[in-house]
Amino acid sequence: MIDSQLRTSGISQPWVVAAMGAAPREDFVPAAMRPVAYMDRSIALGSGGRKLNPPVAAAMMLEAAQVTRDDAVLLIGAGTGYLASLIASRAASVVAVEDDAGLRATAEKLLGGAANVTLADGALPSGAAAHGPYTLIIVDGAVAALPTTLTDQLADGGRVVCGLVQNVVTRLAVGYRRGEPDGHAIALRVLADTDIAPLPGFAKDVEFVF
Repeated sequence: MIDSQLRTSGISQPWVVAAMGAAPREDFVPAAMRPVAYMDRSIALGSGGRKLNPPVAAAMMLEAAQVTRDDAVLLIGAGTGYLASLIASRAASVVAVEDDAGLRATAEKLLGGAANVTLADGALPSGAAAHGPYTLIIVDGAVAALPTTLTDQLADGGRVVCGLVQNVVTRLAVGYRRGEPDGHAIALRVLADTDIAPLPGFAKDVEFVF
């Protein structure tokens, strides 16, 4: 995965390569999918439409996020805990929101009580304001709309990284909060087209910014 997928796709941040090389990706997928855990494809995590993003898409999100050791991160969509485990190897703290009880239970088991990870139960579009504000929000999937309930939880100078679904194409995007009194004015800038799996629960009629 490291040599044939990440490096050939231009992934170069040492911490991203090291974290993904150390994490046993096969542990975070259903048992039947372990033989294809390292293929560059999304993997279904159950019957609710949730998927584990392909390795390259996950790496691109982490590179775009520019995670630092001082970051307080809000992760939308804990899933089975894979991306949370990668971020936790770098950030000061991670609050990972998950509304699927089965996935959350799996994440709790696999994360092994990591001291800097908190799993929060709640609707994904609502985030976890009680633990904020955050310097970084990562939405682990592609959404048609980014609700201001999330961007309002960013600290001044904070950033958000997510996938966007635009005309059936998924794109990686980043936005920054620059002194606005609330998150409503945050604009997202598209960085690249990439194969980010759609994240259910984010309807177009939710108030959003592009």
